[in-house]
Amino acid sequence: MFKSDALFGNKEDALRKDFRSPSPIPVSNPLPAAARAPLAEAPKPEAPRGVGDSKGSKLIVGPDIKLKGAEITDCDTLVVEGRIEATMDSRVIQIAQHGVFSGTAGIDVAEIHGSFEGELTARKQLVIHATGKVTGKIRYGKLAIEEGGELSGDIAVLTAGDTGRKELPRPLMGKPLAAPG
Repeated sequence: MFKSDALFGNKEDALRKDFRSPSPIPVSNPLPAAARAPLAEAPKPEAPRGVGDSKGSKLIVGPDIKLKGAEITDCDTLVVEGRIEATMDSRVIQIAQHGVFSGTAGIDVAEIHGSFEGELTARKQLVIHATGKVTGKIRYGKLAIEEGGELSGDIAVLTAGDTGRKELPRPLMGKPLAAPG
């Protein structure tokens, strides 16, 4: 007659099997390696931004945005993809290929792919890429221009004592101002 134990095995045989057998079952994982990170490693929270933080505050003016008559302060990085007419004192300005900045800017580093028109003081470095055009009164610490980049106007290198920062005139301490003549 028919024995079911022969086909399906005996329950006792199944219990005796060592589950640490040498033939593991291959498993394909469709997730990328980055997504298969162990669950025990949770992402670390970001540290609060401090004075020495290299990322700092960033303002991005998008491609279809026009900003007029603004004074931009306390902005570490300004990214211009649209059009800005403003004055600013900052660390970095990045003007995209179709971006335009018109006005006065005192900054550490300027990276120009688009257009700058006005008064620019790049205290550390001015970089004009092949599609960049800078016109006006230009002062810089170091200058790099790619082939095709344009620079025109009143151009001068900053001297060691010139920081490019505008300060209000101060009276001389302890001395009265002399009358002309």
